[in-house]
Order: sequence, then structure tokens, then C-alpha cells
Amino acid sequence: MSKNKILVVDDEEDMLDLLELRLAANGYSVVTANNGKDAIRLAKEEHPNLILLDIMMPGMDGSEVAGILKNDPETKNIPVVFLTCLYAKDEEKKRGHTIHGNFFIAKPFDQNELLAEIKKQIAGS
Repeated sequence: MSKNKILVVDDEEDMLDLLELRLAANGYSVVTANNGKDAIRLAKEEHPNLILLDIMMPGMDGSEVAGILKNDPETKNIPVVFLTCLYAKDEEKKRGHTIHGNFFIAKPFDQNELLAEIKKQIAGS
């Protein structure tokens, strides 16, 4: 049985390292990118089961990356979960946990909540 693969995209190395360690410890194969251009390339090359995507990044932001991925037949069915500091935890429910049609989790995030949502998103794809 192969591991589910997650592409983690964030411009902060500490966040990439933290997520990679947590996800790998929970049985996921992890690929990382620190910018939007690499994220798009890796999504096409690696065919991850899910993408965790920061919104605020220099150059190409996460919303733009998600739009490009959703408009590409090769990557359009990969679930995207935004991790963002744009909204506080209390705003998650107010916004229905969605930004641009994608689920989001506010930073700082609860590890158990993130893992539960990852399982749910992968199961639903």
C-alpha cells in the first residue's frame, strides 16, 4: 500500500520543516516547495493526493497558484487546503472554512484539526 503524498507549499522554511515532520510522522509522503512556481511544477510531476498551500507568498500568492492548478486538467482534481494567517481562528467558521472554494485553516493551526481535515479531503477526492 503506497503512502498518500502531500505537497506542502510555504515561503517560511520553519513552517515547511514543521509540517514535513508532522505529516511524515503520521504516515504521509511529503514534498515541499517554497514558492508558487515550484508548487505548480511539483504538482504536475509528483501528482500529490493533497496540497497544503500558504496564501501569502512573495511573487505568486497561493490564490493564484490554486487558480492555475484548478484550471489545468492534470491538476484540477487535487484537493487544496489553504493554511493562512490572513484570518483569525474565529473567522474560520464565519467564512465557512472556505476561501475561493478551497478549505482553509488559520495559522497557528491545531495539529489534530489539520490531520483530520487532510484525511477528510483525501477521502473525498
